[in-house]
Amino acid sequence: MTLPPFAVLMVCTGNICRSPTADGLLRHALRQHGLEGRVLVDSAGTHGYHVGEPPDPRSIATARRYGVDLSPLRARRIDKSDFQRFDLILAMDDGHLDILLRACPQQYQSKVKLYLEYAPQFGREVPDPYYGGPEGFEAVYRMCEAATAALIDEIRARLGLTALPVSGN
Repeated sequence: MTLPPFAVLMVCTGNICRSPTADGLLRHALRQHGLEGRVLVDSAGTHGYHVGEPPDPRSIATARRYGVDLSPLRARRIDKSDFQRFDLILAMDDGHLDILLRACPQQYQSKVKLYLEYAPQFGREVPDPYYGGPEGFEAVYRMCEAATAALIDEIRARLGLTALPVSGN
């Protein structure tokens, strides 16, 4: 089995709220843009608190309202092999970025960046909605939605695909 030509990994703390939302949204967008199978998408946590568990039910419910299914995803912890395997490793906040850069071999550090570099209008960090109410999960979804649109553009460019035509009047 050959791996897709491009691979993206989303990373948060426990891999049950932010990173699976980003993961699921990117998978959904890739299907919509006819790029399914051309990009490997995954998510992981910096800590192993929830390994093997599905995303938080509130993340699943929020995404479901927009037609995105997170339920098949399962939490896992980042592995040293991920630094070689993935082309882009996106941290949800500065704490994750620090952990990733400390663990990452020097030759792969350019792959690691903050997720919201793709949606800078929201600041630097995707806030953790875990201890809050549904509005936090909605806010995370909106941030991920914006970042996903920019990620699709970057993925298309990295795959050498031309931009999608813009329909006009």
